Amino acid sequence: MQFCPKCGSLLLPKEDNPKKVKCSCGYNPKQKKIFSISERVENSAKIEVVDKKLETLPTLSINCPKCGYKKAFYWLVQTRASDEAETQFFRCMKCSHQWRQY
Repeated sequence: MQFCPKCGSLLLPKEDNPKKVKCSCGYNPKQKKIFSISERVENSAKIEVVDKKLETLPTLSINCPKCGYKKAFYWLVQTRASDEAETQFFRCMKCSHQWRQY
């Protein structure tokens, strides 16, 4: 890694020639050596991609106005001024219908 002597930020590869570097402040060093960028993976363990939506929100017993299911996720958001109450949002655990309560 090399740093800019003018501003101290990291010197990045040029877009037109990635073997040369430049700084975001405009400094272009006079290079005597060619840089190479490489990446090495230390741990070759397989990464498993799970295609499942994990909900970490708390649940509540409330009737869904769309399907009538009795459980929903909920969360609070401050949608108005700070001296007013939060808005409570719900998402049905069965049909994913969302609604709010002021």
